[in-house]
Amino acid sequence: HERGKPLVIRFSNYMKTIQNPIFITLILLIPMMAATQLNVYGKALQKCSTSPMTGFMRDGYCRTGPEDVGKHTVAAVVTKKFLDFSKSNGNDLMTPHPPSFPGLKEGDRWCLCVSRWKEAYDARDSEGEDVVPKVDLSATHQKALETVPLEVLSRYALNQEANSKLEL
Repeated sequence: HERGKPLVIRFSNYMKTIQNPIFITLILLIPMMAATQLNVYGKALQKCSTSPMTGFMRDGYCRTGPEDVGKHTVAAVVTKKFLDFSKSNGNDLMTPHPPSFPGLKEGDRWCLCVSRWKEAYDARDSEGEDVVPKVDLSATHQKALETVPLEVLSRYALNQEANSKLEL
């Protein structure tokens, strides 16, 4: 564009831009990313993990929105027992699916679907308590509380500070 001449935007270039899948994805995700998302305590959501990069949006946070059908809201530390249990129930979290899914190993922090976490919780009597992953409550999205009460999640909190906050 030359200085002094009017800027002309061709309609065909505009249409190519708005039909681009990346542009469409950004338009859908910007409102979800801009909104302050809260943890189970009603405070700013904390980061779950960037190694491996987790979250529905692969930004390290257990953020959620209308596009996140699975509700990846529980910030968990996975165990081998949980990974085996999940695989035996049709959700193989150990096998990599590049480029966006590295495959998980024991000790990884990951934003789990709340229904998968609850599935392990519900199986604790037959599988043992250790099938239920520990939870980082400061990084667990408040939407998880629509499926699992805070009292239940807090029993599996990574630290005792979480339990004391519950009593306040």
